[in-house]
Amino acid sequence: MKVSGRIVGANIDFKTNKPMLMLEVNERTDFEQIVDDLKDKDKLSIEIKPYRQHRSLNANAYAWTLIGKIADAVRAGKDEIYLKCLKRHGQSELISVLSHVPIGNYVKYYEEAGESKLNGKMFTHYRVYKGSSEFDTREMSIFIDGVVSEAKNLGIQTETPNQIAEMKARWGE
Repeated sequence: MKVSGRIVGANIDFKTNKPMLMLEVNERTDFEQIVDDLKDKDKLSIEIKPYRQHRSLNANAYAWTLIGKIADAVRAGKDEIYLKCLKRHGQSELISVLSHVPIGNYVKYYEEAGESKLNGKMFTHYRVYKGSSEFDTREMSIFIDGVVSEAKNLGIQTETPNQIAEMKARWGE
């Protein structure tokens, strides 16, 4: 079970000398279920990380629907259009890899950006794109706005601005 919350206290137990955390959990019904399910367990796997609001699956489904319509309109493959949209509206980083290393074994979406030599070794530079399934809400919002713009430029009917705003407002629920 996953819940959200915050750390409200930390100390060291004087008997066991082990660190202890006090957490405030936002979801009361989930909290009660977690306590009931796990209270008698001697050892738990615990992961605490910063909260990041994720985009909804509806947002990703809508993006893929539009990408399919764009692909039909320009007579191209959905994956080809998706990659073009990632390049235009997605998130990327520039990385350098030894030229003999096949980058396709490590990343899915990339394009070559150049080459250079350093200390006698050849490096190839790549622009690597994050897939939309890895986007947070802000990144997905930018991506959808870009895909909607591309669709409109081709005369493809899209949801109204109010419907898109409503979809964005539901993200993270």
